[in-house]
Formats: sequence, C-alpha cells, structure tokens
Amino acid sequence: MAAPPQLYEYIDQHQSEFIDRLAKAVAIPSVSGDATYRKHVFEMAEFVVQELEALGVKTRKVDLGKHMLDGQEIELPPAILGWIGDDKKKKTVQLYAHYDVQPALLSDGWDHEPFKLTHDEKTGRLYGRGSSDDKGPLLGWINVLEAHVKLGLELPVNLKFCFEGMEESGSEGLDDLIKAEVGPGKFFDGVDCVCISDNYWLNDRTPCLTYGLRGISYYKVTVTGPARDLHSGVFGNTVHEPMTDLILLLSKLVKPSGEILIPGLSELVAPLTDEEKARYDVLDYSIADIEHSAGAPVALSSDKSTVLMGRMRYPSLSLHGIEGAFSAPGAKTVIPAKVSGKFSIRLVPNMTPENVDRVVLKYLNDEFGRLGTKNKLELENLHGGKPWVADPNHWNYVAARKATEAVYQKTPDYTREGGSIPVTLTFAEALGVNVLLLPMGRGDDGAHSTNEKLDKGNYINGTKLLGTYLWEIAAISK
Repeated sequence: MAAPPQLYEYIDQHQSEFIDRLAKAVAIPSVSGDATYRKHVFEMAEFVVQELEALGVKTRKVDLGKHMLDGQEIELPPAILGWIGDDKKKKTVQLYAHYDVQPALLSDGWDHEPFKLTHDEKTGRLYGRGSSDDKGPLLGWINVLEAHVKLGLELPVNLKFCFEGMEESGSEGLDDLIKAEVGPGKFFDGVDCVCISDNYWLNDRTPCLTYGLRGISYYKVTVTGPARDLHSGVFGNTVHEPMTDLILLLSKLVKPSGEILIPGLSELVAPLTDEEKARYDVLDYSIADIEHSAGAPVALSSDKSTVLMGRMRYPSLSLHGIEGAFSAPGAKTVIPAKVSGKFSIRLVPNMTPENVDRVVLKYLNDEFGRLGTKNKLELENLHGGKPWVADPNHWNYVAARKATEAVYQKTPDYTREGGSIPVTLTFAEALGVNVLLLPMGRGDDGAHSTNEKLDKGNYINGTKLLGTYLWEIAAISK
C-alpha cells in the first residue's frame, strides 16, 4: 500500500514549520546525566506531551520514582505513554524515542551554541545537541501525525508511543514500567511490532535497517588516598598519588590497537560463522566512510570487514574521562586526593552485564593489588544492558525495506549497530514481538560529539520514511 501522495506534498510544503519545531526542542537543554539540568528534562517532557495532545493523542505521564545523581536524590523524568486509534482491524505499532540528550558546552569545541539550532543553508545541515539523537526522529513521528490530522487522512494503523527522558543515562525505571504494562488490558496489550528510530546510517548515502545492537557495561573506577588535595611541591614523591595509580590501572585495560587486555572476555563472545562474515563483505561501506565520520584518517584497519566487525559484532573498550582531576586552563600544581576514571565495554552475544562484571571487577582488583599502593580502590558498574539481535526477514523489516525503497529509491543495507539502546531488548523480551530500528540520521551526524547535526534532507525524507513505513505495515500480511 503506497503512502498517499498528499502526505509527501504536505511534508514538503511544511519543511520550515518542521524545522521550527526541531529548533524549539533543541533549545531545551534536556541533559539527563547532570542534576543541574533536570528541570529542563521535565520541561522537554511537557513540550512533547503538548505536541502530542494537540494532534489528538491521549497521553499519560508516568512517574518513575527517584534516583541518586551527583550526590543527591532527585525525581526521574517521566515516561510518556500515548495512544491514538483503537481499530481492531488494524495493526498496532509501538513507537519509541527519547527526549533527553548528552551534555554539551560551547567550550567543548562546538562551532555554534549547542542548544540553539543552527541551519547551515549551504550544506543543509541542522546543528544542535539532540538534533539527530534523538529529538529529530521523535519529532519526525509528530510531523507524520500532524500531516495525517491536517489532511484529514485516517491513520493506516493504531499508534502507541513510549517516550523516555533517561535513555542517555541508562533508562532508569523504564524496564520495570514496560514489564508492568504487559498483559491483558494493560498499555502494551495488542502491540504487533515495535519501531525505534534512534540510530544512524553507516555512511552519508545509503539508508539502512538495523537488526542488532551491542550492549554496554559502564564502569567508574575511583582511587582515594590523602584526606584532601595536596601541593605537589610539598608532597610530590613523598605520598602515594591517586592519579598515578588510576592512570596505571586504566593503561592495563586496552591497547592502542583496540585489543582488550582483560583475560576471559574474548571467551564470552559468540564465534563468527562464514555466513555472518559474508554479510559484512557486501555492505556499502569503506574505510573512507569511517574516517570521514571521525574527521581524521584514524581507522584501526585498512580492511572494511574488520572495521565493520569491530563496530558491530565484537566488543570494544573505551576510556571516557577522569573525574576529580585538574582540567581547567592554566597550570595548577595539585595532587588530587580522589580521582575517578570512567570506561565502558560494548557487549555482543553471548556477553551479559553479569558475566562481564565478574571478569572485569576481578581483573581490576587483581591489577590494583599489584601496584603496591596504600591508596584505596572502589569499583562501580554505573549501568548496563544486554546486546540484542532480531530477525531481519520478519514482516516488520519487509515493510521498512519497501518504505525505504519508496522514499530513497534504494534498497537499504541490513546492519548491526555498535551503540546500545537497552530498551530494545526489553521490548523484544517483554512484548514478545519483533523490534525494528529504522534510522533517520546519517553516519556522520556526530551524535554524542561536538557539532552534532541532522541533515535537512534526512529530517524531511526521514519524516516521509516514517509515514510510508506505517502505510506499508498496514498493507503487509503477518
């Protein structure tokens, strides 16, 4: 069932209004990982609710309780549940997106204010934190809904919405909510499939459908020693320094080649088959693509399949930062009394946060013991999620392929993604239905990085794609 031509016409005619909507969303700094921004996450939740309700969606904001952040107990942002349509003859599609974002400061290296959408007319790029991850895709669904409402077009499917404000910080509280709302008469009752738009193309030219995600285990390694920060001229070479211990410990995690040094981790990884290896060989991808996305010629290998497997089907370990260390401009001669290093491991089948924890925590404790230091070590797993793989031959994916071909005139690549969206596996296991990842953005969007952007073409065509997908879902046989 092709999408009605007037749907495309409406989207084309209202590009400016859709960009304005995105600008309003980007202007709300809904950073979930910093307590000082929590009021803005709530503000963003209210913005989303108002947009949905203005188009006839019934909504419910669900209180997820409280949690500890930055040493204080604060309210979790609400989950937004919404629904429109209850026709038993139609399929019901569950949509997911998140309205929180990663931190961003102009001083991080942004060329524009991160929370002000900047439209580069020459390139068509829309710069701003959350433009691609995940406010653009979230608003894409609202744009689609608006087009149907304003045109008087009946939606081809029933829609349910689940939007959260903690995805960038471990989706706290959401798993319990989803599991509690499964069953006869509950919110997720009757859902036929799930669609998530929270990932990206492999490159800047070929759309893709994603059927797998890596999981994550995120660690905080804290070393404490003196009772307070010390003067290096007085105490240097006289006391055990926490920063020295931490740097040595972090250096024992991963090689510059990407090889993880923790014994026992590789044994947890499912073996590679010839059939799976062949999938990576045929993807439209090159070393130039990864280096274009990274902005420098820094790929770990010159072999395309090796790089793709490093991103999609093998684990990775990345060092993210050190908390408590001097980082301001100038030359402060301080010995920090307490420092915390943060790193994460991206998980693949058959790894789980539990079996990875056992290996990682033992290794860190053993290596710290070998330092011969009098300082103290504390290890924390801040959050984790299991990897996920779906059936790409399911009718949900067939509908998405047809929609992609209709909008982009290209057959999409089928990919597994290197990032983590823990709720994907929760939906799959709790609802017992197929979950599809249908990306809007390109591989060079820079999500989580400075100068995050969403190309105008991807925003507008991505909105068409989401709308066309709904019509293809309505037409396809289960």
